[in-house]
Amino acid sequence: MNARTLPRHELAGLRTEVVDSPNADLVGISGEVVDETTNTLLVAGDRVKQVPKAAATFRFTLDDTRVRVDGERLVARPARRTETTTPSKWR
Repeated sequence: MNARTLPRHELAGLRTEVVDSPNADLVGISGEVVDETTNTLLVAGDRVKQVPKAAATFRFTLDDTRVRVDGERLVARPARRTETTTPSKWR
């Protein structure tokens, strides 16, 4: 996994922070992604918070690299997102 391919991978277990959103209450939510649905990320910091993907821009931390991802790119079932964004010999 690297900065370019991050949206194609499983996000659970990654550190993230909401850096931009039309909803000011979401900005600053940070922690570890503990679960992912089609439209939301569950982020565990001091509490587990449900963040709509489409309404936020996220910054993920990969080792020492920070990757900024528009939540619209993540809207899909996790398994479907990883299948449809990469060539697959199984389709």
